[in-house]
Amino acid sequence: MEQHGNTAGGLNLGKYFLAKNLKKDLPSSIVVFLVALPLCLGIALASGAPLFAGVLTGIIGGIVVGSLSGSQLSVAGPAAGLTTIVLHGITTLGSYETFLLALVIAGVLQIVLGLIKAGTIANYFPSAVIEGMLAAIGIILIMKQFPHAVGYDADFVGDENFAQDDKENTFSGIYSALSKINYGAVVIALVSIALMIYWPKFKKVAGVPAALLVVLTGIALSLAFNGTGLALREKQFVHIPIVNSAGEFFGLFKMADFSQIGNKQVWITAFTIAIVASLETLLSLEAVDKIDPIKRISPTNRELLAQGTGNLISGFLGGLPMTAVIVRSSANVNAGARTKTSAVTHGILLLVSLLFIPKLINLIPLSCLAAILLMTGYKLARISLFKHMWHKGLDQFIPFVVTIIAVVFTDLLIGVGIGMLVGIFYILRTNLRNPYFYHVERNGDKKVIRIRLAEEVSFLNKAAIQVTLTNIPKESTVIIDGSNSRYIDQDVLEIINNYKHNAYTKAIIVQLQDVKQYYEVPKLKELIHDVK
Repeated sequence: MEQHGNTAGGLNLGKYFLAKNLKKDLPSSIVVFLVALPLCLGIALASGAPLFAGVLTGIIGGIVVGSLSGSQLSVAGPAAGLTTIVLHGITTLGSYETFLLALVIAGVLQIVLGLIKAGTIANYFPSAVIEGMLAAIGIILIMKQFPHAVGYDADFVGDENFAQDDKENTFSGIYSALSKINYGAVVIALVSIALMIYWPKFKKVAGVPAALLVVLTGIALSLAFNGTGLALREKQFVHIPIVNSAGEFFGLFKMADFSQIGNKQVWITAFTIAIVASLETLLSLEAVDKIDPIKRISPTNRELLAQGTGNLISGFLGGLPMTAVIVRSSANVNAGARTKTSAVTHGILLLVSLLFIPKLINLIPLSCLAAILLMTGYKLARISLFKHMWHKGLDQFIPFVVTIIAVVFTDLLIGVGIGMLVGIFYILRTNLRNPYFYHVERNGDKKVIRIRLAEEVSFLNKAAIQVTLTNIPKESTVIIDGSNSRYIDQDVLEIINNYKHNAYTKAIIVQLQDVKQYYEVPKLKELIHDVK
């Protein structure tokens, strides 16, 4: 009877947490759906692919990848960072169907990367660089969405690159938007931002998602502005393909051209997509884990398997390459999502909107969606984050700031790459300075210098130890203590032994304490055991 009671209690507790999570996940899925829809369409347009392909990729990213992924908050879909690769691939390969074959192969390659556990590379991204990437995405969102909030930007929604496809850049795009400002769009954006800020404070009605209210208000205001000086232009609305029948819907799907399997260029494109998509996914996953309020750690190898499966299916059905996307994922986190239910539901909403309510969706002004992304950007690039990184010290703050500047003025991967180089420089600098503890004692009139080696002494510490030993004064006693060392690199051991052998020429006495002649690299199991 007691066991039965515990089981019932466990079930009740499980139902409680499920209901509690659904209260957060379902409203969050609406926010992600509203953010994802124009992004899917805009990225497809910029990639030279059918608009349907963008929405289809969002559907697969939400339902398939969302279900298979081990991440609770990451959202997959077509990525702005891949538009150039897709456009070049379609042009080079000569047809969209041949490009789809490259996408199928890329999906298989990602699955292989997951199986060989290549996702562990994410563990080597410096924390300051990931924080910088998040802040940079926030700044980019604010700058890129501002034109949509005040007027119109001919470039696709959600572009992350400084140089845009419409021959503008981030700054000139803002200037161009201000030169053709639409006050109706401004009013809708300001009202939307006010609702996003103040609506959650009304506890009795806070159950209605602020983003949904923003969209409904935006539609109502745009209709009210018709026939006035505040009327919105056609290009200031969402444009989703309208499907009138089942036959028309199924006619939108494309099939990969497997007759081109021997085409060398197909394989080059496939490898490019697989590598770039995997890197963007791992970066986004690491970033999402940083802003997860529960601080869960997502399995990176499982994510590569999920993304590979998603790209494989997308290639078979006629979609675009997908990654875990930081813009959608951060919007998901900021909306309060708790589990992957939000990502999966957003995919279902994309499908429903395409099949049943495309005309209603096309009434949504881009300015109210821009307001949602402006708020997301503000939360990612908040002033308190800069203060927090400053207090961590220059070795954290400088890579953080360099990453922000590099991402804002180039693109995501190049910017993160530059930030990684600076971050690695500071890691090596710290590592080089801390291979040992140096302590000087006195034994009568004679100096006794104790050098206690660190737990891990790698070849990177070779130069620092060499310089220290060379500068030890004559007629000293030197104790090199390796009692705390788990591993000492063979190059360092050679320096120590050579120094001991030649020290008599300077009347220096060298004593080795617990320094072995050979060290094996510690195995992972041993490290885990020691931590426990």
